[in-house]
Amino acid sequence: MTGRPNGPAPGRDGAAETRTPGPGGPRRRPGRRTARTRAPLLLTVPALLAVGFLMLPLAGILARTSWGDLGAHLTAEPTVRALRLSLVVSLWALGLSLLLGVPLAWLLARAPFPGKAFVRSLVLLPMVLPPTVGGVALLLAFGRRGLLGPWLEDAFGITLPFHTSGAVLAATFVAMPFLVISLEGALGGLRPRYEETAASLGASPVRVFLTVTLPMVAPGLIAGAALTWARALGEFGATITFAGNLPGATQTLPLQVYLLLQDSPEAATSVSLLLLAIAMVVLVALRGRWTGTPGGRRNSASRPAPPDRDETAATSAQAAPSAPAAPSAPAGPAAPAGPAAQEGPASTSGPVPSEPWPLHADVTGFTRLTLDADPGTTIAVVGPNGAGKTTLLRALLGLTPRAHATLRLGAADVTGLPTHRRGVAWVPQDGALFPHLNALANTAYALRARGVPRAEARREAQGWLDRLGVGHLAHRRPAELSGGQAGRVALARALAARPRLLLLDEPLAALDQTTRARVRHTLRGHLADFGGVCLIVTHDPVEAVSLADRVLVLENGRAVQDEPPAEVTRHPRSPWVARMLGRNAWPGTAVPDGLALDGGGHLVVAEPLPAGGEALAVIAPESVSVHRERPTGSPRNVWPGTVREITSGGSRLRLLITSPHAPELIAEITPQAAADLGLADGVHVWTSVKATEATVVPL
Repeated sequence: MTGRPNGPAPGRDGAAETRTPGPGGPRRRPGRRTARTRAPLLLTVPALLAVGFLMLPLAGILARTSWGDLGAHLTAEPTVRALRLSLVVSLWALGLSLLLGVPLAWLLARAPFPGKAFVRSLVLLPMVLPPTVGGVALLLAFGRRGLLGPWLEDAFGITLPFHTSGAVLAATFVAMPFLVISLEGALGGLRPRYEETAASLGASPVRVFLTVTLPMVAPGLIAGAALTWARALGEFGATITFAGNLPGATQTLPLQVYLLLQDSPEAATSVSLLLLAIAMVVLVALRGRWTGTPGGRRNSASRPAPPDRDETAATSAQAAPSAPAAPSAPAGPAAPAGPAAQEGPASTSGPVPSEPWPLHADVTGFTRLTLDADPGTTIAVVGPNGAGKTTLLRALLGLTPRAHATLRLGAADVTGLPTHRRGVAWVPQDGALFPHLNALANTAYALRARGVPRAEARREAQGWLDRLGVGHLAHRRPAELSGGQAGRVALARALAARPRLLLLDEPLAALDQTTRARVRHTLRGHLADFGGVCLIVTHDPVEAVSLADRVLVLENGRAVQDEPPAEVTRHPRSPWVARMLGRNAWPGTAVPDGLALDGGGHLVVAEPLPAGGEALAVIAPESVSVHRERPTGSPRNVWPGTVREITSGGSRLRLLITSPHAPELIAEITPQAAADLGLADGVHVWTSVKATEATVVPL
């Protein structure tokens, strides 16, 4: 391990850069800036010309404004009447755009449907279409001789042209695309995982949209609404073509400017200045956020909180203040009794048995397996990246087209039910806490979605937070929590949901070792009284052994092994699992005296399998002997090799040894033995393994 001196860290350009830690990790200290790239002259000159080109018309308005008469021009009766009408028309146009544009933006961003590209082009069309052409199109559609105009007049007595409603329709036509495009961009930047997690907590699609989606895309919605209102306020071409120019009815402020140019250019300039000021105020207020940022400032919702690897045991100990316990729920995990009380305040009423919910699932598609589990069973799902672990969880939730799960929980077949009605709670890898809600509101979300009164839901949520050691953080937002704290809040939220099936995708991965042990102990206590089935995706063998009743090993979408942890530990049938457990794992083909290794070489074992079958040899690192000279005596397996890496593993050293005659081998020896042998990277050694120390299992 190499050290690094204290002090400012050099930046990429060699300049010193001082960083200060913060909730989201290291941050640059204000006042220090890295060197900026100098802009090429060939780009700078045209850019400056473009800025000047855009500035000159604005400067013309400012230069030609009669500042002494500005007040009189703006308070003239025709101007005030036109301004009042413009505000009415633009606000109505904004309301119609919100009513129609928000659902349209959601469909474009979230729902696949035929002709989606055409619909998006249709939305953009008013933005590129000349406004007068848009007015003609509206006239041919809604005019007295248009497609719908006669029917509207005969059936409802509605005449749109030359009426204020016509001006509203014209403004909506040209302005609504700004809202749709802005909101679609914000929705596209919002990961669906937040909405999927809310659905797994029992929230209906409408509730998810109102309580999760809209609050998280609020910046994009506000930006789109502001642009829509400003565009509707300044609409001219479509309005004059479709609705006419009638004072008090359709003569908006832009049309008033057009009339004033003929009779009083100075007044037209003053009114133009007013419209210019309104537009600039809107743009400056938005500060370039055309599409918004889902989840608030700096896209905090799109980034998981950093892991709290430096979270100390002292910090964890602060998480257990005296607080009322959560009320026990008949359909969910109850508070543990006995040792589990060390994690926080335990329920005064003790464990309450949950209703039993056995599991049966037939999964087809990318993942192909059948799962049967009795109530109270915890299954650890392990396997390499891409094995199908997360796909399995999403199939059980009904969230992926890659796999389909026929799912039965207890006597209920929930296969055809939507996610929010399945009773399956999910904790994704990053927790997916709703960034606009604090920890307490996040934890109470599922209870509120099921109609639990607010006060009761918050009391129960506080109890779950206390149990998991984060009760003192109840009023913090996710952006103010470390990765480990956020993970515990997400776990509390899932447990509070009273699920029939609990799906945990690496729930403890972001915790430091001390906190992980505490939370693992608490979780084990809750799962002991849980009446349903829990699936835990993990890469930690300690979690798999300590929390699970069974270990399900997946590779390439199929189940390789599904047995108790002790059996998987003794006889792993997957090279990946064997390596996860710290063993050497060599696949090959069984031969009469052992194994012909896939990577070349031969292994002699004491108890060979029938010849010809696929098999896996498992060798514990401590069973590998390391020598500087070729060993003599009883070892049946001896190979020359070279030390390539030495790492520390507690009180022992792990050596990675490569050989042209055998696969890579990991050996474990004491530091004293390494010193006696004079081992270092690049040193040539001999390794040996007794035939009785190699275990071979069929694949």
